Amino acid sequence: MRAARWSLAARLAVLGFSMLLLALVSIALTFWVTWELQGGAAAVNEAGRMRMQAYRLALDAQRGAASELSRHVERFDESLAVLRDGDPSRPLFVPWNDATRERFDDVQAQWRSLRSDWLSRPDLVRLPQVDGFVESTDEFVASIENQLSRWTAILYAYQFAMMALAIGGAVALLYTGYIYVVDPVARLRRALARVERGEFETRVDVVSRDEFGELSEGFNRMAGNLQQLYAGLEDKVREKTATLEAKSRRLAALYDASAFIGGVDTLDDLAHGFVRKAREAARADAAMIRWSDQANQRYLLLAADGLPDAIVQAEQCVTAGSCHCGDASAGSGARTIALRPGSGERLGLCRSAGYRTLVAVPIELQHRVLGEIDLLYRHEHALVDEDRSLLETLASHLASAMEGMRAAALDLEAAVAHERELLAQELHDSIAQSLAFLKIQVKLLRDAAERDDPSKVARVVDEIDAGVRESYSDVRELLLHFRTRTRDEDIEPALRTTLSKFEHQTGLRVQLDIEGHGLPLDPDVQVQALHIVQEALSNVRKHAGAQRVWLRVQQTPAWRFEVRDDGRGFDAQASPGETQVGLRIARERAMRIGGRVEVESAPGEGTRVVLTLPPQALRAAEGGGAGAEGGGAGAEGGGAGAEGRATSAPGGSSVAGSAREANAPATGNPA
Repeated sequence: MRAARWSLAARLAVLGFSMLLLALVSIALTFWVTWELQGGAAAVNEAGRMRMQAYRLALDAQRGAASELSRHVERFDESLAVLRDGDPSRPLFVPWNDATRERFDDVQAQWRSLRSDWLSRPDLVRLPQVDGFVESTDEFVASIENQLSRWTAILYAYQFAMMALAIGGAVALLYTGYIYVVDPVARLRRALARVERGEFETRVDVVSRDEFGELSEGFNRMAGNLQQLYAGLEDKVREKTATLEAKSRRLAALYDASAFIGGVDTLDDLAHGFVRKAREAARADAAMIRWSDQANQRYLLLAADGLPDAIVQAEQCVTAGSCHCGDASAGSGARTIALRPGSGERLGLCRSAGYRTLVAVPIELQHRVLGEIDLLYRHEHALVDEDRSLLETLASHLASAMEGMRAAALDLEAAVAHERELLAQELHDSIAQSLAFLKIQVKLLRDAAERDDPSKVARVVDEIDAGVRESYSDVRELLLHFRTRTRDEDIEPALRTTLSKFEHQTGLRVQLDIEGHGLPLDPDVQVQALHIVQEALSNVRKHAGAQRVWLRVQQTPAWRFEVRDDGRGFDAQASPGETQVGLRIARERAMRIGGRVEVESAPGEGTRVVLTLPPQALRAAEGGGAGAEGGGAGAEGGGAGAEGRATSAPGGSSVAGSAREANAPATGNPA
């Protein structure tokens, strides 16, 4: 089919303009014919008035009304003039032709004859003359009506023509719309539907050079591009989908393993749970985890999943080099080992159990081999880079978890050993010395008994009784203070617990005043401050003989603890005695946390012990907290034989933080 050169817009414009022009011409002709009909109808009315006026003139002539007669004649002249010349304003005009003009001339001729008679001798005018004039007027009206009938027929013809034009125009528009718009759109829709069904070879015939022709060419180019793009799309989508699924599976395995590692507490639970997750992540038929000694000479089977019991029992421990499992000489990184017949004795029982592929993943931490994850497959299995990376990452997580458990166990062991050391020092500085004193008194008692000295025996027995009571008091105070903890940010609960124990031991009421609101103390600082307060209270209990005790805590502008009593006091400037040994220990504790201890006392005036922490004490504690904790033993050890025995027991609190971190009990029975 020959391609049209006109555009769709040009065709529609030409068609629309043609239809508009025909409509305008038809409407103009209809208006013109209607105009003619209106003018002719007005002329018929005017001619009818002439007949009525003629009879009125005859009547006026018979009555002799000359004035009325002249006026009617003038109106008659005006009617003839209007019919002759027409009046566009009404509109009124005679549809002239030969017949109407001839009849109008007869009417005018008869009127001139009658007019002269009516104006000169009206009495001579007879009715037959008027009838003849009226008959001529009727013939003139009849000629006009005949002409109007022809114009009416012409109007009907125009109306029928306009109706036919409307029908023809509608048909033409519908046909043109179908040819130029509907059919091209339908062809494009059919082609688009075929493309949607995947028939990318579909093309549209270009049958015109208009806009739809351009759309058809564009559609064909689009279909060609889609055909090229989708040629291998299914394979690409399948490949990408598989890649995404594999990555999602690996991420899920890593997340699951990390979540599992964070929720286990023991190495056995870690190994048995992790080996299952490793086997599921690698899609292996069996898996096992081996733990290596420090020299990487022996590999211990920690856990297995899916492995036959015979292999589990036979390979609880393998030496390096005796099997592919635990081969430290193979280098770092996961490796794949094919278990083929005739490969040597290093295959062990795995090949006989039906396994064909072994994947060994070393468990490494900081370039140190801690063990190995072994995955067994009953089919040939190739380890891709993504799976290799996943397995090595899982092994790294496992190594970190195992090392973390080992470090936690070492910390727990160190915390327990440290607390045992503190207990030993406390026992040595308090109860052991009392027992040594009692041992001496027993020897003196034996000597006095041998000499049969009753007075000496009584004195020694009193000394032994006082020593036993003192030892009992020391043990009781040791047990009580070991239960005092600073578990909260606020030190107030621990202070109230300490005061409650002091009141229980001594029967003295202690007034506690806390002023201000400051930043909370670091836990290590709280422990040392609490020990110093306990030391001061212990001195009050043993040496002051007080009736009232006050503890005042000021938080701003700096932390300040003041223990005051109304007891007997002592000479603070005298040579160091038992009391000042305890104060020396308190000063050493204060120095560790950046504070200072001041003592004010005089005989008979009571004692005031003040601990002041500067604002930078918190920062100093952050850098030296460990030293404060670790130095507790030495500080408490310095209280040998002094009142430090009573306050050294809370020194066990100095390891409370580390004990809690290691999940160890914070308190315990020294026995």
